[in-house]
Amino acid sequence: MAKLELGLIVGIGRDPNESFKQVAELGIPTCQMAGTAEAMLAGKYPEPEGIRKASEKAGVRISSVFLLWEGQRFDNKDGPATMGLVAPKFRKERLASGKKFCDWAVRMGVRSITCHIGFIPDDEKDPIYQGFIAVMRELAVHCAKNEQIFCFETGQELPSTLKRTILDVGTGNLFVNLDPANLILYGKANPLDAEAIFGEYVRGMHAKDGVWPNRDEVLGHETPLGEGMVRFDLLIPRLKAKGFQGPVTIEREISGPQQRVDIQCGMKLLDPLL
Repeated sequence: MAKLELGLIVGIGRDPNESFKQVAELGIPTCQMAGTAEAMLAGKYPEPEGIRKASEKAGVRISSVFLLWEGQRFDNKDGPATMGLVAPKFRKERLASGKKFCDWAVRMGVRSITCHIGFIPDDEKDPIYQGFIAVMRELAVHCAKNEQIFCFETGQELPSTLKRTILDVGTGNLFVNLDPANLILYGKANPLDAEAIFGEYVRGMHAKDGVWPNRDEVLGHETPLGEGMVRFDLLIPRLKAKGFQGPVTIEREISGPQQRVDIQCGMKLLDPLL
């Protein structure tokens, strides 16, 4: 079995050459690029054809583009009302901007979109869930016309709910970007249990670690790889056994020199597991 590739998540920014340089200097062959639909629509990012050329020049492949929207709150308190397409208040405008973002990404030559879609209700009879399914299907069909897959970033919903969502939307191009730390940070599931539920749908993975939230916390705490509760030594082999082909994209949500140190330590931890 071929060794899995590593990746790194980076922001799109105004200078893609700098982003790709950061990845290439670490010897990492792939990346996910993250940006907001609002910034793309406002023309704050370079043209996608230019981003593609910069990635080719650096020798870094863009595995997926991470779709974000402004105004989202990544926690259990304010997240349900503000996240993704699940939040009813934002559905119409985000569906429209999300389609345009996907069209923008396909000009980059990227056929995978990754996104935190929101706090999907566990009750399939919940009107919020039923309305979300219709909107999600419309976005998924749009991606299919672009020959793109759409990967749900995990963590804000139960794994069983996410698998049911994929089946209920039923377009055939919906998959999972497994962030095992997010499952812990949001207090939703043990990553090994999640893999057992939807492992065959995993097309991307974030290498991130963390610890569970305490009772009075709205989110757990991220840690360097190997210092949290994710058992990468068990998780990665199980994913590979179900056909996962990578990449494994490192995400360390801090800034400054320590971020690079933690990324390099993470690379050493992951290498024998790939």
